[in-house]
Amino acid sequence: MFEALSSRLTGVFDKLRRRGALSESDVNDALREVRVALLEADVALPVVKDLTAKVRERAVGQEVIRSVSPAQQVVKIVHDALVEALGGGEGDDGRRGLDLNAPAPVPVLMVGLQGSGKTTTAGKIALRLKTRERKKVLLASLDVHRPAAQLQLAQLAERAGVTSLPIVPGQGPLEIAARAMDVARRELYDVVILDTAGRLAIDEALMAEAAAVKAATRPHETLLVVDAMTGQDAVNTAKAFQEKVGVTGIVMTRVDGDARGGAALSMRAVTGAPIKLLGAGEKLDALEDFHPDRIAGRILGMGDIVSLVEKAAETIDRDEAEKLAAKMQKGQWDLEDYAAQLKQIGKMGSLSGILSMLPGIGRMKEQIEKANLDQTILKRQAAIISSMTPQERRRPEIIKASRKRRIAAGSGTSVQEVNRLLKQFDDMSAMMKRVNKLGQKGLMRGGLAALLPGGGRQRPY
Repeated sequence: MFEALSSRLTGVFDKLRRRGALSESDVNDALREVRVALLEADVALPVVKDLTAKVRERAVGQEVIRSVSPAQQVVKIVHDALVEALGGGEGDDGRRGLDLNAPAPVPVLMVGLQGSGKTTTAGKIALRLKTRERKKVLLASLDVHRPAAQLQLAQLAERAGVTSLPIVPGQGPLEIAARAMDVARRELYDVVILDTAGRLAIDEALMAEAAAVKAATRPHETLLVVDAMTGQDAVNTAKAFQEKVGVTGIVMTRVDGDARGGAALSMRAVTGAPIKLLGAGEKLDALEDFHPDRIAGRILGMGDIVSLVEKAAETIDRDEAEKLAAKMQKGQWDLEDYAAQLKQIGKMGSLSGILSMLPGIGRMKEQIEKANLDQTILKRQAAIISSMTPQERRRPEIIKASRKRRIAAGSGTSVQEVNRLLKQFDDMSAMMKRVNKLGQKGLMRGGLAALLPGGGRQRPY
């Protein structure tokens, strides 16, 4: 979502880093470019003015200009200002998760425009509460206007493994909401997620219906779902719902698209409501917590290692990973193990998404796009291995020219790609043998050079 903004800001700070010391004019020139970058990213003008004023006030000072690394100080100041704009603060990471601290059943009201991903988000939240917090969740669709809306939510509930309120034809939104709360009380549900109807645009009927449901059910959380791809329209939508209905939090969807990120930066300042969750894909488990400090780090090219580790912990099978690591250490792994490793990585999401969490990866954006990682590496390599016989996977050394042609034809790839996969596997196997041979002490003495071809032998100058 923040690729363009991150690229622009990285360029600005690279210029600053090339200077030994900064003058006030250097800071002003940099802030001018920051302002343009933020406006091009669709950040609201009042937010841009406030953010750049804070940075100028903190950056134009003797302690920055005379510091050993003034450019790093300015980056830190911009980072802190971004965290504040996104809803964080000093000593506070800004994360605002769902508040379910109320007597059960806790009503959660979903509001928003049609097409924003509201119904899908309701299913994602239900799955999240069921798996992470062991809550008993009831989903109820109050949308009697859009054809098959109630059936869509019922199907999502089935996929998430939670209960959906049975459909009773002819009932209105208020009747459905009352029935849902009554069922939840009688059958001891922890959370009731009420999915209201949306419209193509904000109108009085939409607001009146949402306000009436809220008054009848008194939800503990009223979550507004907005599409990040709509830019400033998302901010205007949030502002209107906050004024007319009142929301406790915002969920931004389609953040994995090419949205410019301005809506996220503007949302908190314009509405006063925190962003609580991010929808990053169509799958039901594609829902992330919103951490202002981590998002600010991604924008400035600092990466987000914490989120990457959390994602790995959630998706990777620890037992399988440990078995694979043990086989690799003994030099006993084969292409079936390599395929299992590719599958584990695939569970974490797109490779470009994983790489975007690594510090400094923004500078390699063009190379990543040219490589088209998501389409070529994981899927094609998995297809190549699937086209091999069990014997070929266990003993790759028997794969010669005729076998390579058969594997390439069966996987829809080329012989060159098969060769590339086998070479990559051989390189990894050789590296693991070298690790085994050196042992922990040898690795610590030789460092990464010990893993390179030549076994860490130093060349004379």
